[in-house]
Amino acid sequence: MAFRVLVAKPGLDGHDRGAKVIARALRDAGFEVIYTGLHQTPAMIARASVDEAVDAVGLSILSGAHLTLLPQVVEAVRAEGIAPLFFAGGVIPDGDIDALKVAGFDRVFTPGSDTRDVVQFLQDRLGE
Repeated sequence: MAFRVLVAKPGLDGHDRGAKVIARALRDAGFEVIYTGLHQTPAMIARASVDEAVDAVGLSILSGAHLTLLPQVVEAVRAEGIAPLFFAGGVIPDGDIDALKVAGFDRVFTPGSDTRDVVQFLQDRLGE
């Protein structure tokens, strides 16, 4: 059985090339990937996470609203009664990573991260 990963773009961020690159790398590695597209609210991401019965949720954000939107997504997903693995990527300053980990993110990937590192992280953590 392949692990299911939801990749989403919360908020008004209009650039999704990075999310699509990650989605493709995960598909190529054998994951089932659901990409929700642009302009997703935390509630929309939570509903899709439940509907798709995902094992992990990956959020891509470039807008600078990561300390507001990303914790809201974690709260909304957990309020639905599920607890997938959370990871994030995008333009996130190193100084904000600890706050996102406290909010529930298992890993934060910054610009320049290798897609192989994302794949390996998910294989390691979901395979536990």
